[in-house]
Amino acid sequence: MSVGKRQSSEPLGRRLLAARERSFVGREEEFAAFEAALRTGGRVLFVHGAGGVGKSALLRRFAQEASAAGRPVTMLDGRTLGPSPAAFESAADSVFGDEGAVLLVDTFEHIQSLEGWLRERFLPRIPVGALVVVAGRFPPDLVWQADPAWSGTLQVMPLRDLNPVDAAALLEARGVAEEVREPLLGFAGGHPLALSLGAAVAIKDGGASSRWTPTRDVVATLIDQLVGEVPSLAHRHALEVCAHTYVTTEELLRAVLPDDDAAALFAWLRRLPFMESGPLGLYPHDVVREILEADLSWRDLQRHTELQQRVNTHLMAQIRTVADTDVLRVVGSMFYLRRHRRSPSGRDFWRQEDNVYEDAFRPEDIETVVDMVAEVDCEESAAAVAFWAARQPEAFHLYRHISTGELVGVCTWPRLEQPDDEEAAADPIVAAAWAYARAVAPLRPGEHLGVGRIWVRELNQGLSSVMEWRGVGHSLRSERMAWSFMGLPVDDPRCGYYRRDSPYEVDEHTWLGDREYTLFAHDWRALPAQVWLDRLLSADLPTNPSPGREPELRVLSQAEFTDAVRKALRHLSRASELAANPLVRSRLVAGHADPAQALRRLLEQSIENLDQDPRASKLHRALDATYLRGVPTQEAAATRLGLPFTTYRRHLTTGIERICADLWHRELYGTNES
Repeated sequence: MSVGKRQSSEPLGRRLLAARERSFVGREEEFAAFEAALRTGGRVLFVHGAGGVGKSALLRRFAQEASAAGRPVTMLDGRTLGPSPAAFESAADSVFGDEGAVLLVDTFEHIQSLEGWLRERFLPRIPVGALVVVAGRFPPDLVWQADPAWSGTLQVMPLRDLNPVDAAALLEARGVAEEVREPLLGFAGGHPLALSLGAAVAIKDGGASSRWTPTRDVVATLIDQLVGEVPSLAHRHALEVCAHTYVTTEELLRAVLPDDDAAALFAWLRRLPFMESGPLGLYPHDVVREILEADLSWRDLQRHTELQQRVNTHLMAQIRTVADTDVLRVVGSMFYLRRHRRSPSGRDFWRQEDNVYEDAFRPEDIETVVDMVAEVDCEESAAAVAFWAARQPEAFHLYRHISTGELVGVCTWPRLEQPDDEEAAADPIVAAAWAYARAVAPLRPGEHLGVGRIWVRELNQGLSSVMEWRGVGHSLRSERMAWSFMGLPVDDPRCGYYRRDSPYEVDEHTWLGDREYTLFAHDWRALPAQVWLDRLLSADLPTNPSPGREPELRVLSQAEFTDAVRKALRHLSRASELAANPLVRSRLVAGHADPAQALRRLLEQSIENLDQDPRASKLHRALDATYLRGVPTQEAAATRLGLPFTTYRRHLTTGIERICADLWHRELYGTNES
């Protein structure tokens, strides 16, 4: 049997490119400006417009035009870079070596804080013939337009919705039936993304013309048609995760959806037409993300809440294990989950704009840091900084202005494990922290406390996002930190934030030279990190509770803990007595709806666990007979066991000591048991 000659076919990529070109309409003015800039070089085009207005599509066409003209093209995406000058420069390094280079920067709003650095430090160093296009949601600041040096180089290009003619042409190019175009145009106007999504639905639904009204049902239909036939419930859940989180990785899917095939789900997600891939993972288009999340919140609020909790749990686990350089990324992702909330102080932790980036502390920075602290605070604080910089340099983080690299902030969190006369003499804030901790709830074995100080220059007064995230990250990843303290001058405007966001303010103030300081204290054993973070972002954190207000959890010394265990064993069958026991507000049963019942089950299980140890079988029998079998007296328990009373008492005493030791270890270090 002969085989016919196989026909040649064009590459799939060329076919996809042609389809994109056919569906691209309008933007004549923008193309004219870009073609003119290609001819002349030495230009910066700044495209700005609302989300989904077509900036990314325009940049893709710019890239095609530049490539067709023989110009080397570099494309960057602000969603994957992060606001770091070093990361941006590394990604755009090829631009410096070619006069004909074209640099296209998309979604610049994600790195808006780099704008001053880009203008002052980066762009002046590129070859004079190069062309740069920046696209983002916000227009360039007025400094660009006020500077005469940029008047002939910068061209600002606002990108708006398509006009009615071009919007209709887009629907025609997408193959939308003529009778459906009018309701689609009424629904989407000239917004390119809304038009494209509507077209995707209309093409598959011949009866769509009567249903194009902006209702929740339409949104649900739009989502279903855009995604297509979801293969399974697991795929739908994966899509919900991706819409809910800042970036989605296979690891995240594995943690949030443990019973599903994370690898297969991730591969499916990355092939979806509205999904983008970056170095950190997958993310859907912003508009699609908001629609998907809003739909889930409306359709299944309980699942929406559970999903946020699962993702948050994964990030909480990550923050304790990632490298120090990744802390800000993970904390930022945690705040992204709550991006629609505001703190009690009114701060928007996710969207807060600043021009600061975090930098490592190096030995050569000591003099500059000390001088800055002396300038913004006092000589005594500067001396304390010099002391800690020499003793614990790892406790410092620096914050620099993105445009100039100037030092604008210093954060330090020394770790203190026991009182030290030299430290107390060098830093009165540390001395005051130790005095308060010893008086209120002393440290237990293996615990430590941290004392935070943040200094910022006057022009940058207040806390930037990265400074906030560093403080939260320090608190969440510091294992066995019993207390943390933040020291601030009493006239510092940031005191208002801490009075709303911190559990306690120390009554007695501290003086450094002629400056009066107040301390904000947090006992992390009484108010655990996760509870505090949830309350911080849900406006539920109590403001400076009175001394008589009971803390979240009870912090017991080992002697108090042992006494409480003994009493709980004696009253194991009495619910009212157990409910009054201090252990019901300990870490052992934290979070249980009925802590007294949970305490009873915990003690019973602890007794039963001894039976698993052959060396403790005698101890188990004594405890079981005394506390679980309902005997009226210890003498009766000894008789039931057939033991001399003194032998029985020895076994019982040793068994109680074993139970106390095991539970004390769990109180201090926690457990992996459910």
